Amino acid sequence: MEITTKLEFDAGHRIPSHKSVCKNLHGHRYCIEVTIKGDINLEKTNSNFGMVLDFKDAKNLIKKSIIDEWDHSFIVYKDDQVVLEFLNSLKDHKTVIFPLVPTAENMALVAMEKLKTAFKKEFGDSIRPFKIKLFETPNNWAEVY
Repeated sequence: MEITTKLEFDAGHRIPSHKSVCKNLHGHRYCIEVTIKGDINLEKTNSNFGMVLDFKDAKNLIKKSIIDEWDHSFIVYKDDQVVLEFLNSLKDHKTVIFPLVPTAENMALVAMEKLKTAFKKEFGDSIRPFKIKLFETPNNWAEVY
């Protein structure tokens, strides 16, 4: 069985070597849809009876693993020295240093890895993220399975 939940966050980024306007500092209202796979709980005395996972519990784990770190931050590629120097000059700025260029595709990949780790720690192999759909805008997104 698969269930899906959706959360939103705001963040800035840039694509340093982009041929167009995305090389500039800018931001988005991101939306992340997380599809989780697992068996329906059949234990009648369990709070999650009839569910794969309570949506609130899923959202809390996603929030803790991704949203709390990325929301209202500037996500900067680790090799983007010019922007890193600028951000480091700001007092108390929320900067996320990203291992990859922060495109929607790479953010979806990193989100999937973070969630695989978090779900494995919490649920072993019984419940796991199956698909991440990261919207950069309402009309543009990346998906990873």
